[in-house]
Amino acid sequence: MHEKNFSIIGSRKSKSIVENVAEIIFIACACLAVLAVFSITLYMIVSGTPALFKVGILDILFGPVWKPTAEPPMFGILYVILTSIVGTFMAIVIGVPIGLFTAIFLAEVAPKNLANIVRPAVELLAGIPSVIYGLLGILILNPLMYKLELFIFKGSETHQFTGGANLISAVLVLALMILPTVINISESAIRAVPKDYKSSSLALGATHIQTIFKVIVPAAKSGIMTAIVLGCGRAIGEAMAISLVSGSSVNLPLPFNSVRFLTTAIVAEMSYSQGLHREVLFTIGLVLFAFIMFINVVLTRIFQKGAKEND
Repeated sequence: MHEKNFSIIGSRKSKSIVENVAEIIFIACACLAVLAVFSITLYMIVSGTPALFKVGILDILFGPVWKPTAEPPMFGILYVILTSIVGTFMAIVIGVPIGLFTAIFLAEVAPKNLANIVRPAVELLAGIPSVIYGLLGILILNPLMYKLELFIFKGSETHQFTGGANLISAVLVLALMILPTVINISESAIRAVPKDYKSSSLALGATHIQTIFKVIVPAAKSGIMTAIVLGCGRAIGEAMAISLVSGSSVNLPLPFNSVRFLTTAIVAEMSYSQGLHREVLFTIGLVLFAFIMFINVVLTRIFQKGAKEND
């Protein structure tokens, strides 16, 4: 009897030790994550703010001309900021509905055999390097855009032909690249909805489609919103593929203009930049960082507000 009590006490002590060690590890990981975010934020502020004071905040953020090697140099990134905003918004508008409907199809509509074929294909899209998307854009998308450009602006003396490297090509590539993120997370959120919701809705006389869009999708809204936020972050932060298909010229973000995003501005010139030019590129990185943080905070607040209203 005493031996049994000792074994129970020993097992409890071993469990408490394991739990304490696990708690320490979890706390350390959380502190490391917070420290990483703080370090990145501090580094971007320290590296990106000097140029704001040397050139001028208004001249950088609202200047339309980017000529860093001219005399005197001009570092206006207004068109670059507008391109990132417009391009990301258009990619989300195109990619999110396609991704959401695909997730609904895989989770609720598709036969099992078909879903087993489509799902690995979607996962394969997530594993393809971004440079491959850019190469496919150059080989397939840009020639098609060039033919469309010739058809629309044939005989025009004012339009500057870009060979198909324009905002439309960049947006389509971005929309394709965010699909795996939106599809996978949205499908997981839809599958996580309790089956009782669906059964109750069908029992009350609702059709399958009505149940999907009026019961299941609203119940999975938090997961779907997470997918949208992550897709938005992927679209904003992409550089390599976009630099290959966008033309990388600083222009107004019009559909057939060669354009430059915040990320591609850094990639295109960081290798040879020096002095103030290099400092301004760090400022662009700071603007991009602030842009991403702002979007994440705003979307999170909107989703939390919507969740409270539903509750």
